[in-house]
Amino acid sequence: VQAVESGGGSVQAGGSLRLSCAASGYTDSRYCMGWFRQAPGKEREGVAAIGRDGSTRYADSVKGRFTISKDNAKNTVYLQMNSLKPEDTAMYYCATDLWVEGTGLTPDEYNYWGQGTQVTVSS
Repeated sequence: VQAVESGGGSVQAGGSLRLSCAASGYTDSRYCMGWFRQAPGKEREGVAAIGRDGSTRYADSVKGRFTISKDNAKNTVYLQMNSLKPEDTAMYYCATDLWVEGTGLTPDEYNYWGQGTQVTVSS
């Protein structure tokens, strides 16, 4: 299984970005995926997750601003990020696995990770 992110970049506060994560190696579209971020000197934190059934979860810090969605035909999960803030600046990673035990917002729940894509929000 592989996950490949794309779509990072630099944006001013209040702007938007959409991240993509293409998953490969699965036999069908029933898998879980989460988006995580890690800023320098901080722990990796869960941002959003989508389950096998399409259910979604979000960290409180991004609720109402970020939306996770999945295109089964393309085996791709998106993270639409609106109203970006400087504190959203981080390396963003997608992670995937067939099953997760909990909310999908904890790094230990996943075995497969992408390489990361940088998001920088300037004030």
